[in-house]
Amino acid sequence: MSTHKQNWEHYKTKGRFTALFISWLLGNGSLFAWNSMLTIGDYYAFLFPRYHPTRILTLVYQPFALGTTAILAYHEARLNTRRRNLLGYSLFFSSSFGLLVLDLATSGKGGLGIFIGVCIASAVFGVADGFIQGGMVGDLSLMCPEFIQSFMAGLAASGTLTSALRFTTKAAFESSDDGLRKGAMLFLAISTSFELLCIFLYAFMFPKLPIVKYYRSKAASEGSMTVTADLAAAGIQSSVKNAALQVMEDPKQFERLSNKELLVQNIDYALNLFLIYVLTLSIFPGFLAEDTGSHSLGSWYILVLIAMYNVWDLVGRYVPLLKPIKLVSRKGLMFASLSRFLFIPAFYFTAKYGDQGWMIMLTSVLGLSNGYLTVCVLTEAPKGYKGPEQNALGNLLVVFLIAGLFSGVVLDWLWLIGKGW
Repeated sequence: MSTHKQNWEHYKTKGRFTALFISWLLGNGSLFAWNSMLTIGDYYAFLFPRYHPTRILTLVYQPFALGTTAILAYHEARLNTRRRNLLGYSLFFSSSFGLLVLDLATSGKGGLGIFIGVCIASAVFGVADGFIQGGMVGDLSLMCPEFIQSFMAGLAASGTLTSALRFTTKAAFESSDDGLRKGAMLFLAISTSFELLCIFLYAFMFPKLPIVKYYRSKAASEGSMTVTADLAAAGIQSSVKNAALQVMEDPKQFERLSNKELLVQNIDYALNLFLIYVLTLSIFPGFLAEDTGSHSLGSWYILVLIAMYNVWDLVGRYVPLLKPIKLVSRKGLMFASLSRFLFIPAFYFTAKYGDQGWMIMLTSVLGLSNGYLTVCVLTEAPKGYKGPEQNALGNLLVVFLIAGLFSGVVLDWLWLIGKGW
């Protein structure tokens, strides 16, 4: 370890801001394709009016994301993280391109067969998410907490950017023939291009940053095998060989807590993430898209609600950078996560009796609290562990996050009780 420090300590801060920016872009790319599909939901609602596309596509997406994440989290110690993340971004790219080709090939027609094709693309997005979110959160967990914060902010920024683009395309094409479809096609083209950029960034730029080399080399010196492919890609063969030799010579020195032990020690953090997202996805986007009534904003109303959620979710993910107001108490985090369930009666009565201003405000607070608590949990949980354990814990926490997403999507259907189909 002393040799490692001597060789690598001077790299600890070099390239930090570049790494933060690339982490933000990679986080953006982790959800940009999926958020693009959600944001053009009005186009799919026009094509498939009888199939509840906003709810169905989300319901298709989540079990594939959860299943993939859970399987990969179980095997994370033996996985090639570089290959895992690159495969995830490649799946996002190919599926976005597939949606574009599908619509062009069918000339924007609806029908059950086309809807099944869109659902298949949604399922591929779920698999890609399962590869990337656990892989990236685990990988960044063994680095500095700011990288996790930047990645999670990027996730939220994808929603904000897609909402801004949707406003632009709706305004630009609203008065033209087939404007809804033209906007959707532009969205899918941008999404495809952006996912290609993420493949390039993760494959060639991120692993070669000095600060990233430092943290991955440190993790390798602590027995992590998940970083070896990225170290090799960065040209650091010596760290890879030394790590392998050390593990072979003295495996007991590198014994780590099992996944079960890590989960027991951090069950409150895991439950927090589950509770945060089961509540959020029971309201967003399904309830906001279909159950908030008609108001003076007309067809813009749903877009405004989704945009306000995304903007304030992004803001919430930057708030923990202000140390005095960052919530670090484990009891405080649990209380805050549970108290968010008051949003359920609040949204119900606001949709029934309130006007659009109250609904916009409530949606903003939902997004703000979601982003804030997510970053607080994911930046606090990995502290005090070695690299291999931080990677494993990051994977486990993402399993609970996505389990919350999936459960929330299922519970969202309860809003339809008594309303008919």
